[in-house]
Amino acid sequence: VLLVESGGGLVQAGGSLRLSCAASGRSFSSYAMGWFRQAPGKEREFVAAIDWSDDSTYYADSVKGRFTISRDNAKNTVFLQMNSLKSEDTAVYYCAADRVTVQGMAIIDLNVMDYWGKGTLVTVSS
Repeated sequence: VLLVESGGGLVQAGGSLRLSCAASGRSFSSYAMGWFRQAPGKEREFVAAIDWSDDSTYYADSVKGRFTISRDNAKNTVFLQMNSLKSEDTAVYYCAADRVTVQGMAIIDLNVMDYWGKGTLVTVSS
């Protein structure tokens, strides 16, 4: 199983980026897919999640209204559209998958997450 993130980079505050997570190696129809991030010196935190089957979504309060998670079933890809970026959004962004609800992705023990990608760096300059 592979989760491969892409789309990170350097952007000015107020700008936008779209991250992609290409999933392969199994069916994810019973999974929730999530985005997490880890800033330097901080713990990894939940950002957003989407259910692969019913398209339900869930967001951290810090990104609600600015970030949108979506999926393309045909391409087995999950996206994170990030708008109105702030310097505090600077982090390595990771894609993850587990057989939980989208709300469950926000509270799951990260050590037991079924699958993780290797991450993509997002740097927001102020």
